[in-house]
Amino acid sequence: MPGHIFGRGTQGTLPTAVAGEGCYIIDAEGRRYLDGSGGAAVSCLGHSDPDVRAALHAQLDRLAFAHTGFFTSEPAEDLADLLVADAPDGIERVYLVSGGSEAVEAAIKLARQYFMEIGQPCRHRVIARRQSYHGNTLGALAAGGNAWRRAQFAPLLVETSHIAPCYEYRDRRDDESREAYGLRVADELEAEIERLGPETVMAFVAEPVVGATMGAVPAVPGYLKRIREICDRHGVLLLLDEVMCGMGRTGHLFACEEDGVAPDMITIAKGLGAGYQPIGALLVSGRIYGALAAGSGFFQHGHTYMGHAMAAAGAGAVLRTIRDRGLLARVRQAGETLDTALRDRFGQHPHVGDIRGRGLFRGLELVADRETKRPLDPARKTHARIKAAAMESGLICYPMGGTIDGQRGDHVLLAPPFIIGDDQIAELTEKLSGAVDKALAA
Repeated sequence: MPGHIFGRGTQGTLPTAVAGEGCYIIDAEGRRYLDGSGGAAVSCLGHSDPDVRAALHAQLDRLAFAHTGFFTSEPAEDLADLLVADAPDGIERVYLVSGGSEAVEAAIKLARQYFMEIGQPCRHRVIARRQSYHGNTLGALAAGGNAWRRAQFAPLLVETSHIAPCYEYRDRRDDESREAYGLRVADELEAEIERLGPETVMAFVAEPVVGATMGAVPAVPGYLKRIREICDRHGVLLLLDEVMCGMGRTGHLFACEEDGVAPDMITIAKGLGAGYQPIGALLVSGRIYGALAAGSGFFQHGHTYMGHAMAAAGAGAVLRTIRDRGLLARVRQAGETLDTALRDRFGQHPHVGDIRGRGLFRGLELVADRETKRPLDPARKTHARIKAAAMESGLICYPMGGTIDGQRGDHVLLAPPFIIGDDQIAELTEKLSGAVDKALAA
C-alpha cells in the first residue's frame, strides 16, 4: 500500500533500508548494498560504528536539546574546540547548523553582515564558479553554478557572477602546463572583480574538490593560492565549501590543507556527522568574528536546531574516531588502492575519458569518444542507467548528468566509507564495471 512520504521523486518505489553493517546497507528483503558513495559522501565511518553509537546513547541519557538562545552545551563546546584545533590558520570560531545548505546560507549572510559592521555597505556581490554546487536553499542555490538545478528557480535567485571552473580534463590546452592553466582560470576572478567594481564584491565561493556537479574534480597546483592572492588584493572574503570534500574525505581533515590555503570561512557537513545525526558547521576567521564582537555583537541569523546537543555529541565522536584510529592515513592509502583498481579496470575503457580525485573521493567521466572527449547523448540518461544497474547488483554509487554545462556529460562519483577494505574495493570496482557496461549496452 502506498505511503504518505513526499520523497525526491514521484515515480517508482525505493527499497526500504532497515539495517547497516559496516560498509553495507541492508534492505527489508535482506539484500545487501555496498555503499560505494557513502550515500552522498556522508557515511564516512560506515553504518554501525560502535563509538559513535555509544556517544549518542550516552548523550541521550543526559540531554537531547537545549535552545541556543538560552544555553550552550558541553557537546557543542567540545566539538568547536576539536574543529578549531585542526583548522587552517586564522579560523577561530564555529557556528553549528544542521546541514550543508544551512552552512553556506549562513556564510553568505555573515559575509554581508561583516562588511556592514566594518563600514563597507556597498559590498554585496558574490562570485562563484560554473558547474559548482553549494546547496539548495535560495542563497546557496544562487551561489551555485549548476544550470540544471538553478533553471526553474532563477526568478527567485539573487544575481551571482560565475567564472570558469578549474576543470583540467576539458579546459587545459595541450600547450599549457597544469600550473599555467590554473593561473589562467584563477585570473578570471580578478577580471570579474574589476568588471563588477572591487568595492561591490564581498565573497568568492568555491569547492576545493568539486563534488556532485562534476565528479571529484580537484584544483590544479597553484590555483587556490592565486585565488587567495586575488581575494586579499581586493579585500574579498574567500569562502571554501568543503561540505562534500572535507572532514577527511580527501585524506586531510580539511581539503584545502593539500592546497596550502587558509580561507576566511569554511563550510562543512556530510562527513562531519557521518550520517549519525544531521549536522553542519560554518568555520569563521577571528577577524570576521572580531568585527561583529566589536560592533553589533549579534549575528542576525539562526535556526532552531543549531548547536543541537545530540548532533554535536555524534560529530565529536566522529572526529575522535577519525583521529584516534588513524583514518586520515587510511583514506590516503585506500584512496591509492581505489585509484589503482579504477585505472586497471577503466583506464582503457572506450567510454571512460577521465579518472580523477583525491583520497576516497574519486570520479569517472564517461564519454562517447575518448579521443575527442565528445560526451554521450544526454537523451540516453546514461548516469541514471548506471545508478539503476548498480543498485540491481548491490552497489550504491553516485552518477550524475550535466557534468560539462548542466546538460551534457555524465560522471560517476565514488566516496566509500573510510573503513573500506581491499576486498570491498575489488567488489566495488567489479560491480561498477558491470553497471557501466550494462548501461552503455542498453
